[in-house]
Amino acid sequence: MRKLLLPLAIVAAVFLYQRWEATPSRTEFQETGAAVSTAEADAIAEAFEGQQSGVEVSGTGTVSRILGDDVEGDRHQRFILALDSGHTLLIAHNIDVAPRIDSLAVGDEVAFHGVYEWNDRGGVVHWTHHDPQGQHEAGWIRHRGQAYQ
Repeated sequence: MRKLLLPLAIVAAVFLYQRWEATPSRTEFQETGAAVSTAEADAIAEAFEGQQSGVEVSGTGTVSRILGDDVEGDRHQRFILALDSGHTLLIAHNIDVAPRIDSLAVGDEVAFHGVYEWNDRGGVVHWTHHDPQGQHEAGWIRHRGQAYQ
């Protein structure tokens, strides 16, 4: 029995290593549109519950409502995403910096990376685009296989 423990431990280690290597990175997610990890989804819930702002978050959700553009100052395309957790977010996508998502429709799945700002209605995600000054981590939106940043 003792002779079997070392080979079993080696097989288990190889299996776990292969699973770890197969986990997509944020860059791979951005390129492929793969699902967001539970840890990333939990970050949104934690930021909401802790009333935190300025938190970089990623996620996926279903468009539940499309709002009119915010045209005060920088123009933003606005829509509400329903997450699998039941949480909802307002996405404020700066269309003076990044392309508008013209094909967006209620029911579409959208992946995003940006900065979460708390409010009592679920929160807002902005900075879903590149930073023209290069001083901020670039955010993005992925819709129907296309990246908007």
